[in-house]
Order: sequence, then structure tokens, then C-alpha cells
Amino acid sequence: MRQFVLKTRSRCNLACTYCYVYEMADQGWRDQPVAMTPATAARAAHRIAEHAAAHDLPRVDLVLHGGEPLLTAPAALAAPVEAVRAALAATSPRTRVTATVQTNGTLITRGRLTALAAAGIRVGVSLDGGLPAHNTRRVDHAGHPGFGAAARGLRLLARHPDSYAGVLCVVDLDQDPVETYESLLAFAPPTIGLLLPLANWSSPPPPGPGRRPGRTPYADWLLAVFERWWHDGARRTRIRLFEEIIALLLGLPATTETLGLAPAATAVIETDGSIEQADSLKSAYEGAAATGMALDTHSFDQLLDHPGFAARQLGRDALADGCRACELVEVCGGGHYPHRYRAGEGFRRPSVYCADLQVLIRHIATAVQHAAAGGRRRTTPAHPPAAAS
Repeated sequence: MRQFVLKTRSRCNLACTYCYVYEMADQGWRDQPVAMTPATAARAAHRIAEHAAAHDLPRVDLVLHGGEPLLTAPAALAAPVEAVRAALAATSPRTRVTATVQTNGTLITRGRLTALAAAGIRVGVSLDGGLPAHNTRRVDHAGHPGFGAAARGLRLLARHPDSYAGVLCVVDLDQDPVETYESLLAFAPPTIGLLLPLANWSSPPPPGPGRRPGRTPYADWLLAVFERWWHDGARRTRIRLFEEIIALLLGLPATTETLGLAPAATAVIETDGSIEQADSLKSAYEGAAATGMALDTHSFDQLLDHPGFAARQLGRDALADGCRACELVEVCGGGHYPHRYRAGEGFRRPSVYCADLQVLIRHIATAVQHAAAGGRRRTTPAHPPAAAS
């Protein structure tokens, strides 16, 4: 395990209509305490330090998550991170800690930014675009739009670049892709994470306006952004999805679980101290992320032996037959694990976005090969280079 997601709050001040935590298959949040207690944070710190020492980890990545983690008072925001640092100093002093908080941005204030910066915690913000029209699904519990408060928070964050981790944006086919991308640039994000909607074969992704089956609308949307980003005269931001695909095409290791064949390395700790798999699995079915484990009784080494987690360590062997034989498997990796689910069949299927991923990867591979060839035009699409073994 190298990344630990601490669910410091189980409730949110927004009620986004597509939220996988509150609006999809798993409703386990209802049984969680509202906030993680200092005692639970201390137990989490002990388990993380125990794991880091056992495996001589050079670094662990902490993510403060929710719900909305900024519902915590400014003075207490950094406490879980400081607890981990103190535990590591005692048992694994060579282990470095990186820490971020993922927020909807509406509660960003100078006081919170000051407290987070003092603890070396960077801030990532979830937003659906840089205009009010892009964010109609991001509303509070009374149905009022959250964009105004989020935009104010992002403008404040942009004045503190050392604290700015980036923006996450879920692809919305109803919105113009280039307009969405360029509107986000107004907030000067160092990185943009473009996310495919959490969907699967039993709960398919939105088809978009006027879309017909058999097309690749998500690839089309993403490639419109890629072309604008790739051919821009100045690199104004990084786009994680595109950079991950390029890295994998070149045989470099992935740093995300959504692509490639690297084993899963993320553990989630809920507010009650229960240990879960990646919480994106909550989009599949009730209890999909649950392990039956808790900080009081289980170590993170035991999580590695959990059947659901072990299945995500098998790489190519865990994939559907068609995926294992595909020439893109080293890059695609079968797609994001939750996207493979089908009720009654489990996760041994291609991604529900398989066709989109193939078009996206092949297009990016051609662009990379064109650049590597000194900009010479190709008359036919190129196959991606084989990943290094």
C-alpha cells in the first residue's frame, strides 16, 4: 500500500446529482459517523507507520477525503496528517509523506489555506468546468448552485500555487469539450484530471445528446480537448489522463489505477475506522468496497490478502480473454476496475468504455509517433509502440 485515503468526513455540504458516494449503488455512508475522531486518526497513523516500516516504503501518499473534508475546523484540518508524520518519525523515519485534500472548493478560505499550507497539505478541487452552465449538477441540499462559492475558492487557491494540486473534472457530453477545458484554465490549475463518469455494464454511462449506440462519444469529447492541449503553443497545464497514456505508451510505469496493469496500491479508511478498497467501487453495488476489516483488528498486510484486493494484483491474468489478447492491454489495462462490472458476472469484463479507450489511445499513439518522427505526416494511423517489459 502506498496511498491512504482518510475519509475524515462522511457528509457533504453539496448534493451533486451524480455523486458516487451518495447517489449510486452503495449507501453505506448513512451508517458512518459524521467525522473521524482523533482516536481513529491515531489508529490509522499507527497502522500506516507499521506498514511503511514493514515494507521500507520511501514515501506514503495521504488524501484527506469525504464527504467534504473542509467541513472540519481549520485548526483541526491537518491533525490526521500530523499524526501520521509523528508515527512515521518513530518507526520509519526515512519514509516521506505527501498529503492532499480533495474538496468541492466551496469552503476554501484564507484561514483554511493557511492551516493546510503550514502542514504541507496541497489542495485539489472537484469542478465540472469553469462556467456556471457546466456545473448545474453541483448543487447544495436546497438545490442552490454551488459554483459561485467554488469559483471564489478556486480564485483564492490560484493565488497560492504552492498549495494548488489541481482540478478534477468529470466528462459531461452535454458540454462543449474545448469550452470546458479553456474555462478551467481561467483558474490556473497546475493539473487537470479528466474523469470518465463512474458507470458499468449494468448501469451504462450517459449517451449524450443525439448519440447513437456503437459510437465513441467519450473518446470524441476527450480528443477534442487533447488536440487543443497537444497543439497549444504553450503548455498551460498538465492533463493527467493524456500524460498517463503517453507514459504507458513509452513503457513507463503508471501512477494511477485507472490505466495500465500495475497492482492496486490504495487503501481507504472510513470515519469509523473500517478499511475498504477504493471507494469508486461503491458505484458498482452495495458493499463492493467493503472488506470486513478495521484498524483495531487488521493490518494493511491483511488487506493485501483480501480476495477482492488480491484480484486487483493479478495484472493481465485478472482480465477478460479479449483484453488479454488485445495489443493495447499494456496501456489500457482493461480500463478502470469499476467500469468493468456487470451484475451476476463481476469484474472480469472489458471496460464499458472499451471502444472509447481504444480510439483515444490509438489517436494519442499516432500523435506521439508523429512528434517523435520530427513532425512528419503519416498517411495511415499507426499502431502504438509496444510497452517495455
